[in-house]
Amino acid sequence: MNLVIQGPAIQPKDAEALAELTSAAHIEPVSAHAFRLRGASRGREAEVRAYCENARLDYGFVAQGRSLDQFGLLVTDMDSTLITIECIDEIADMVGVKPEVAQITASAMRGEIDFAESLTRRVALLKGLEQESLQRVYDERLRLSPGADRMLAALKAHGIRILLVSGGFTFFTERLKQGLDLDFTASNTLEITNGKLTGRVLGKILDARGKADALHRVRAQLGLSREQVIGMGDGANDLAMLAEAGISIAYHAKPVVREKTTYSINYSGLDALPNLLAATTE
Repeated sequence: MNLVIQGPAIQPKDAEALAELTSAAHIEPVSAHAFRLRGASRGREAEVRAYCENARLDYGFVAQGRSLDQFGLLVTDMDSTLITIECIDEIADMVGVKPEVAQITASAMRGEIDFAESLTRRVALLKGLEQESLQRVYDERLRLSPGADRMLAALKAHGIRILLVSGGFTFFTERLKQGLDLDFTASNTLEITNGKLTGRVLGKILDARGKADALHRVRAQLGLSREQVIGMGDGANDLAMLAEAGISIAYHAKPVVREKTTYSINYSGLDALPNLLAATTE
């Protein structure tokens, strides 16, 4: 295996210590904040995990030869994954109900309540909000997660298509699709009448199963196998989708997600993904 270690504060001494711990044959820089330890043993992985947690580093054991050019699709969540905010929480702030909505959001992301129920309850609290408030959230508060630009550029350079899935709203996913030149989106549509939110969602709510179904549709459309798909998310409603990906990544995620994914990115930005699956130099 190769062991990829990375983090904002990584030092060469970290690579040296982990190379000794894993009996790695060679230390190879991947980027300014990442090293690959080639020929690493997983026999002492618990100690690797403890070291990395203490040093605030992300790590992943990657099969030798595994790289981005073997994949054809990234399926990623939007809120708190591709972007830094939970859009519905910021919309709620416009009508003074952010604490109530954020509490429901957090409970849903931990898997404590059904997502469709949680979304129905949260959207109901937005009734009467002016449509223009959605644009304010997009313009004033929505920001890409650190490293998103580099990740997207690397994926596109390898011909990997990108599906943005969200239990949030088309108002934001479609603008991101256009602005970032993404390939596909799937999300929910807010009902708006006379320029105001009605407090309802149009059609069937895109929940955890809906995200997985969107992955299946696009994967079939592109003629890809499960092994050619990367899934990324942070909340419990991403788990069904992540389970259908060849590689699954928990990004700054809840514990329930970190426990069930191939890799966890806890300290680095989204550019940790291309670092993790960068081609080796011979």
